[in-house]
Amino acid sequence: MDPARLQRLLEGVAQGATSVPEAMASLRDLPFQTIEGACLDTHRALRTGFPEVIYTPGKTLAQMVAIFTRLMAQHDRVLATRCEAAMAEAVRAALPELAWHEQARALTWGHQVPQPPGQGSVAVLAAGTADLPVAEEAALTAEMAGCLVQRVWDVGVAGLHRLLAQRHHLEAADCVVVVAGMEGALASVVGGLTARPVIAVPTSVGYGASFGGVAALLTMLNGCAAGVGVMNIDNGFGAGHLAARIARQSVRQPQEAARP
Repeated sequence: MDPARLQRLLEGVAQGATSVPEAMASLRDLPFQTIEGACLDTHRALRTGFPEVIYTPGKTLAQMVAIFTRLMAQHDRVLATRCEAAMAEAVRAALPELAWHEQARALTWGHQVPQPPGQGSVAVLAAGTADLPVAEEAALTAEMAGCLVQRVWDVGVAGLHRLLAQRHHLEAADCVVVVAGMEGALASVVGGLTARPVIAVPTSVGYGASFGGVAALLTMLNGCAAGVGVMNIDNGFGAGHLAARIARQSVRQPQEAARP
């Protein structure tokens, strides 16, 4: 159950619009639900601010439909990552209300539901067009967490003037995600241009000596710019999730400091 949904439920009880038995029925599946092949953490959004995310590979169509159905009953939005087109088509045949994001390789429900203000902003930078699947995964994840996301594509170091023309987006964001393959140098450049926290994501894009992203990973781990953290290879979801947490904290801290 999401914090917003729980708040609506409690307000309904307080106002007399929802009976106590109805509220108890809504809460009976906390903190988890067990279905065949899965134990769903329906309490996760209350603890972390983000519902459990479905990792698609290895799951059957029946499992995907069952998990989506249960999570949709508990949350205002649901995200499934690394979903291939054939699986997405099959799941949407059973649940047509889902949205398919081809480039991000993701299925979502509730993506267009307005989020409460104050969730922060994230800028996601992609070095090249080939990095877009990972970058879109990061951007979509941050959006699902309620952040305002600015996408800045094709600003790799081979043409540094392209990045400098977009520098205002770095300053406007609470957190920056940098997605790059090849030698992965973009993360260090961005880290030297902004005071914002930078999350670097190496991708498996590159020629033979890139070793499937290991070269970019090592460059980012050994980067000279301070304030840059590094995710695993191709982990756009992890970057978007972490960026959203950082962005939310950046917004909340000034608000909390202003309280009497």
